[in-house]
Amino acid sequence: EKIFYHHLKKADAIITISKYWQDHFLERGYPKVYLIYNAFDMDQFHFEEKEILEFKRKFKLEGRPIVYLGNCQRIKGVVEAYDRLKDLDVHLVTSGRREVNIPALNLDLDYRDYLLLLKSSSLVITMSKFKEGWNRTAHEAMLCKIPVIGSGLGGMRELLEGGKQIICDGFDDLEEKVYYVLDHPETGERGYEFARRFTVERF
Repeated sequence: EKIFYHHLKKADAIITISKYWQDHFLERGYPKVYLIYNAFDMDQFHFEEKEILEFKRKFKLEGRPIVYLGNCQRIKGVVEAYDRLKDLDVHLVTSGRREVNIPALNLDLDYRDYLLLLKSSSLVITMSKFKEGWNRTAHEAMLCKIPVIGSGLGGMRELLEGGKQIICDGFDDLEEKVYYVLDHPETGERGYEFARRFTVERF
């Protein structure tokens, strides 16, 4: 980290993707720090009810709410999240390459099927244990009109607060917040109104 910050002094500019990191580098005395947000292709977030039903049928995810725990990495908080939620009557799902061995269903999907997983979910959890730059998974879930509960670390807090999603400061509170969100699916609509501003055309 010391080497990184030392060599950063030679950079002509620093580009960040959230206000959190822009402030971080400005406070450290770097003069030219620019903020350019993530941009999303809105055409990718149109879904037919038929393809959602087919996705659920294909992966045997029918009959119960789907709770997506995130990418199957320890640093993403999936181990603790699974531990807190394993007794709920829901489908617990992770995605990507399995880097930790938990009994949740893990799906290694192409991008379209990954978006269908988000769209099929009742809730997306992004309990990262490190300071995120932003959090594309949370943003994509919000574009799917799906509620998000996240740790809010790093730039993720700006996203979750902007979209009026649920910030969970510790795993001990996670189960209670999951019950709340499952009872209030309209939380996802609030997220969509904020997330849809981040278009490719705009940025």
